[in-house]
Amino acid sequence: MSLRFHELAEANHRILNPFTEEKLMLLGEVCRLRPGLSQLDLCCGKGEMLSLWAQRFGIAAIGVDISSVFINAARDRADELGVGTQVKFVQADAAAYQPPQPFNIVSCIGATWIGDGLTGTLKLMKPMLKDENSLLLVGEPYFISSPPEAAYAAWGVKPDDYTSLAGTLDRMESAGFELLEMVLADQNSWDRYEASQWFTLSDWLRANPDDPDAPELRTWLAKNRRAYLEYGRDYLGWGVFVLRQK
Repeated sequence: MSLRFHELAEANHRILNPFTEEKLMLLGEVCRLRPGLSQLDLCCGKGEMLSLWAQRFGIAAIGVDISSVFINAARDRADELGVGTQVKFVQADAAAYQPPQPFNIVSCIGATWIGDGLTGTLKLMKPMLKDENSLLLVGEPYFISSPPEAAYAAWGVKPDDYTSLAGTLDRMESAGFELLEMVLADQNSWDRYEASQWFTLSDWLRANPDDPDAPELRTWLAKNRRAYLEYGRDYLGWGVFVLRQK
């Protein structure tokens, strides 16, 4: 899926993953956030997590994303919530970003492709942590149960791209991290993330039938909708995992 397709599909989203605001704030609480802590968020999207956490918990943060559309939306949201001086957003490739200093919290929520998978992304993030008490947050899909072979092609993933919850734990531990906490998406938060994109894209396609990307986007929409209903709701989970170095 191209970056433009993401920008179009998530045009009406503030949180660019299958989380509600309630789950996002619960995650902040279980991370024991407080004023004085610093956070770096790789692939921050529209920055909703950082802006809400800056407002509620008083953290200072930097968000990095390659999309100018998302970064501009993030800056507007930070200003709207009155945290524009606490949160900085940088348009850059998160996979190559060199942070100005280490952080108390380093996060990558739903974009472990930046390190070619979970294990590689954890290794990429590890040097950015301030000390042994710093937290690493990673958002990652997992298999609720073993999906049928046809599901992998429908999702566009390889069978070993993701694993079970226990297998996800194994990958985290093999990278040198202890799992401290987790907040998982539920069926409603998945539906709100996925299904609301269908309406958004349908509206866009009706308004832009002659756009050069319209045929490909229409095909992607149909494939994504069917894959979610046929396989995603039964076999694919998603969550944010709170880690600390062993």
